[in-house]
Amino acid sequence: MRILLIGAKGMLGTDMLQEWTSDELIPADTEDADIRDLNQVQSLVFKTKPHWIVLTAAYTDVDGSEKNPDLAFAVNAKGAENVARVSTEFGARLFYVSTDYVFDGTSSRPYEPNDRPNPLNTYGASKAAGESAVQKYAKEWCIGRTSWLFGASGASFPEKILRASETRSELTVVADQVGSPTYTRDLASVMRDLVRADARGIVHATNSGTCSWFEFAQEILTQAGRPFIRVLSITASEIARPARRPAYSVLSPLSLNQRGITMRHWKETVPFYLKDLRQVGKLR
Repeated sequence: MRILLIGAKGMLGTDMLQEWTSDELIPADTEDADIRDLNQVQSLVFKTKPHWIVLTAAYTDVDGSEKNPDLAFAVNAKGAENVARVSTEFGARLFYVSTDYVFDGTSSRPYEPNDRPNPLNTYGASKAAGESAVQKYAKEWCIGRTSWLFGASGASFPEKILRASETRSELTVVADQVGSPTYTRDLASVMRDLVRADARGIVHATNSGTCSWFEFAQEILTQAGRPFIRVLSITASEIARPARRPAYSVLSPLSLNQRGITMRHWKETVPFYLKDLRQVGKLR
């Protein structure tokens, strides 16, 4: 099976290339096609003739999206629409990676795929618009929502915590936002399995277990051998950030479990993540 991976140089895309060796993966990034340009997407898909297109490319700067909403929607919504239209034109199936930030965080239970999106910020709104475009213009599609991604192939929250701990003995981290950290290598393997199983519809895929950013930071530091770093909890309202975040954005694993797939607890992935960081020279 031939898979066109758009966004191959991103954190998730890089890990997909390493984890997905059972099929022919064709990596593509902005130099191969700007997804905001329909003609460029058409040319890329015509040249590669994939059975599946996996779209991981996105504008993921949550706060930056508030300052650059046109860019966020151009990439995450119009770009997704262009890829969806071309997937139908050339008879390819489409897997679109989306986010927990399509929800507003007011739920008292984990979000299910059929829960109505109600994003709090521009990034979430642009990804929700991308989801709508995929459902409207792609003939055969799967949307995989995930959350709180971290991996050694790109900048992420735990790496920022570790870097800060090298020069500071005390850190402040938000404690009133709860979600499920997701290791990109694990997600890459699950996406591979979903595509090979010809999955359809919306699927929620995160590592199991939940925590706050505060608890996430504590666990990262402990497993990295830095439990002596003091972590202080603060509320989201105490820091001035352009974009609002959902207080609770846990995604239910039911849609994944029904397909016979389970994901390990996020704490179990931390040693593997730290090993990856050391291998790429980001952690001493």
